[in-house]
Amino acid sequence: MERGMVERHLQQAREHVALGGQHIARQREIVAELTDRGVDATEAMRLLVNFEESQVMHVAHLDRLNAELLALRSDAGADHQASRLATFIE
Repeated sequence: MERGMVERHLQQAREHVALGGQHIARQREIVAELTDRGVDATEAMRLLVNFEESQVMHVAHLDRLNAELLALRSDAGADHQASRLATFIE
């Protein structure tokens, strides 16, 4: 994938991780509120688990994109150094 595309996907992934964190925090509050009131919180806890599992996937995707961007930067740096070396040798 080209660098610009990776950077756009990376920004979206960061937004998904941030939003996922907000959803998890709010769902934890809901679980606590239901538990405090003595109401069955089973479904709320299931939803929390789903949010947490999704967050793991979002973070893994973010990590993969970060690694891909780093590799692209390394490749670009190596290409630049090879070009400078070729100019020096000539």
